[in-house]
Amino acid sequence: MKAAEDAGAPPVRRGPAARAEAWFVGLNKGVIVLMMASMIGLVFTNVVTRYLFKYSIVWAEELSQFLMVWIVFLGAGLAFREGRHVAVEFFLDRMPVRLRSLVRHGIFWGLAAFLVMLAVLGARYAQFAIEQETPVLNISYAIPYACIPVGACLFLAHLLLVRADFLAGRYETPESLESVIDEGV
Repeated sequence: MKAAEDAGAPPVRRGPAARAEAWFVGLNKGVIVLMMASMIGLVFTNVVTRYLFKYSIVWAEELSQFLMVWIVFLGAGLAFREGRHVAVEFFLDRMPVRLRSLVRHGIFWGLAAFLVMLAVLGARYAQFAIEQETPVLNISYAIPYACIPVGACLFLAHLLLVRADFLAGRYETPESLESVIDEGV
């Protein structure tokens, strides 16, 4: 475990809170996997029916687009946990430790404020579009637009859960959550 900490990975957390967090992350990943599988299935089926049978599933493209947007918003927090968003660590790594800590705190609180604002404004936007219908599926535009506040809230939850690790400059590895799951969830 010491080698993992030296490599910049967060320490392995244990206990009920860690298991709840692992469950939350697993659920988030599971929903994304289901959406991705549905999107792939729809697009593949539509291509096959279009070219082999000269028949196109008219609603498949619209639904696939909505699923892709949901996947992006639901996956943003997961990507953050693992340090997969575009970042310029080059300058941050060369700052004195005290300044680096201040910058990381500023980034954390700025990101948290942005996500709260995004959730509130996204909810307003979805509510505004509740009476409008999509052209093909004829569902309320509030359903696809709800990905904005839901994704922002999930991202905020991920941000708060990994706060200490982020401020220390550590990112999660897939193995760190799997070890919590293997211990008895």
